[in-house]
Amino acid sequence: MRRDAARRPAELGLKQNLAQFLLLVAVNALVGGTLGQERTVLPLLADQVFHLDRYTSALTYIIAFGLAKAGTNYFAGTLSDRYGRRPVLIAGWLIAIPVPLLLIFGPSWEWIVAANLVLGISQGLTWSTTVMMKMDLVGPKRRGLAMGFNEAAGYLGVAGTALATGYIASTSGLRPGPFLLGAAFIALGLGLSVAFVRETHHHARAEAASHVSAHADAGASLSNRQVFTLTSFRDRSLSSVSQAGLVNNLNDGLAWGLFPILFAAAGLSIERIGILAAVYPAVWGAGQLITGGLSDRIGRKWLIVGGMLVQAVALGLTGVGQGFGIWLAAAVLLGAGTAMVYPTLLAAIGDVAHPEWRARSVGIYRLWRDGGFAIGAVLSGLLADAFGIPSAILVVAALTAASGAVVAVRMRSNDYVEIQHLAT
Repeated sequence: MRRDAARRPAELGLKQNLAQFLLLVAVNALVGGTLGQERTVLPLLADQVFHLDRYTSALTYIIAFGLAKAGTNYFAGTLSDRYGRRPVLIAGWLIAIPVPLLLIFGPSWEWIVAANLVLGISQGLTWSTTVMMKMDLVGPKRRGLAMGFNEAAGYLGVAGTALATGYIASTSGLRPGPFLLGAAFIALGLGLSVAFVRETHHHARAEAASHVSAHADAGASLSNRQVFTLTSFRDRSLSSVSQAGLVNNLNDGLAWGLFPILFAAAGLSIERIGILAAVYPAVWGAGQLITGGLSDRIGRKWLIVGGMLVQAVALGLTGVGQGFGIWLAAAVLLGAGTAMVYPTLLAAIGDVAHPEWRARSVGIYRLWRDGGFAIGAVLSGLLADAFGIPSAILVVAALTAASGAVVAVRMRSNDYVEIQHLAT
């Protein structure tokens, strides 16, 4: 039956593909939950169980995760164009199976790092394909809304699981309880993907048949090398988006690895640390339900610029502030700024990239974006070891503001307007 569906002419649009779209939203919530099992617990595990005395050493798991996810993002785009989206999604879930076992039974920190290497590969495949599949289904008119729902589901999954694992850790210890939740998410995500998710690559081909490129360099027939160069450096909009994505995840790597240690050093309980670890991705996730569709109405550029500046203010407030109330306000602000940026960056890639190589361009953008995890972990770890965590946070705040300025100067304002005009 799945093959027969694939042979029928593909209809683009949210209404026409609502059931599959909502299924993919649910699947991506499980992808986010698989990542969220670590947000509260792993920094505390490094500090309290393995007694790592240098921040750079403690953040090696984020470096491993970021490098693995970044590299896999690139191959996810190429593999999805070659073999289809669904097989890559299923492969990502299969690869995730050993992660909870490594986290539960790992006798040394090297096992935890290895678990995050595997998790990064899995996340690169699963999250990338859910992004591509939603872009395939909805077509150009509702791309921002689609990305908003996709990223909202993923990061609400991160937030809910971070909160749940913080509670579990406070009542039953750091291991094994929190990671059993991750194991359940992996089993459910794999089952849904195998049983119910359908291929969407033919939707992208249908869109390509009537697509008109936004400008001359964005035609259909580009090699992998040309797509990489265009996305990373040559195209003003694509390269602006790529660097902003990198810096966004650079500051997220800082928040993931160092915020719980900062809060614990200030005497906050595990429950309160779990709340702070959850609020940031919760606001981020829920906010994208608004900002994704908003970018379809007002355009991408200034929402990205504003979001980067809001993030910079939130990081500065975290660095100079003291106490749960101040840090809670900063977490809300950081989540709001990230919500402005995250789905909008992905939608901006879709505005410029031709459907024939959009999956590869998304993969390259995500290569740069998730490389920010590793760069953020190294940079913030070195700065924290040398000058302390607050100084590291303030440096990253300045970098985030500078990234927003780059988008303001370099990114074209009319890509979104042109693509919407062509779509109508």
